Amino acid sequence: MFRSSARTTLPIAVMLTVLLALCGVGPVPAAEKDPRMPSGKPDFSGTYDAATLTPLTRPREFGDKLYLTPEEAEEIAEQERMTQALRSQASDPDRDAPPIGGDGSPGAAGNVGGYNTFWIDRGEEALGVDGKFRTSILIDPKNGQMPPMTEAAREARRKRFANFRRGNDGTAWWLENDGPGPYDDIEQRPAAERCLLGFSGATPSFPSLYNNFKRIVQTEDHVMILIEMNHDARVVRMNSEHKPPEIRTWLGDSIGWWEGDTLVVDTKNFRAGVQGRGGTENLHVVERFSRTESGDLLYRFTVEDPTVWTAPWTGEYVWRTSEQKVYEYACHEGNYAMGNIMRGARLLEKDAMEKKGESP
Repeated sequence: MFRSSARTTLPIAVMLTVLLALCGVGPVPAAEKDPRMPSGKPDFSGTYDAATLTPLTRPREFGDKLYLTPEEAEEIAEQERMTQALRSQASDPDRDAPPIGGDGSPGAAGNVGGYNTFWIDRGEEALGVDGKFRTSILIDPKNGQMPPMTEAAREARRKRFANFRRGNDGTAWWLENDGPGPYDDIEQRPAAERCLLGFSGATPSFPSLYNNFKRIVQTEDHVMILIEMNHDARVVRMNSEHKPPEIRTWLGDSIGWWEGDTLVVDTKNFRAGVQGRGGTENLHVVERFSRTESGDLLYRFTVEDPTVWTAPWTGEYVWRTSEQKVYEYACHEGNYAMGNIMRGARLLEKDAMEKKGESP
């Protein structure tokens, strides 16, 4: 059975066909143990599943402990199996509706629960590298946490959360704040919400709640890395130079080279305000791809942005080879939800102003 996205429609065959034609290569053959390019360099072309139960940052109870015992890893896997069973039960269309109020009390709306959690795909086990299970994807800093933010970055985040990132309580709370509100303009909404970029990140790419497949198409001169989440496609120019800094893109400008059998990708020149985890246009990412003995890819990344973090941070996890296909991620099914978000904000503002006796 082919695995498909949560928002699956048609395969992305058209995109890949065009890329393959432009690159002058045919369909990728069945996976080999150690496929090589004509130049002798590794050929990473193929599909990979990057789902893992290992979190990006380490649970604090583990401290500086990087590895789990086999028993701890199995306990995490068992907890996920139990969670998946509960999700399956919650998604059963024949299940009974919850009582009014959730606890049987009358007069209050009950929580109907999730109805489509079948698409959640976080993986089935903790991350294993060299036969050892990891407590976190981050390996530097040693505590598995993000490095401290700069004072300026903390203040900018505080203001952003005050004006844009408050929970939905059914009121137009933003009218109480000075300055622009979070729903004044569609372009103020996050790039992922606008279906411009995936929320799991592309440069670097992090595991997500679902849509964890990656697709690589490789030639001697270019490497295309397709991220299933929101169909972000990166094109890495091999043995090239970065474009001028005034030329900035959503996914950054990526160039690559080989260090032995390791593919190194250097990316900078990002657009401002579009990077996950808080990076700015000053973000600089270095990624390393290397094949393991099993044929999987070990993906390692180092992120630095001195305007946001006081130190660089590094993580690594495994992209497992897969024979399954990657399908189109049709975000918002045409993004119809965006109009509803803005219309809902206008209605809340209207209610708030009428309560104050003001004219909407």
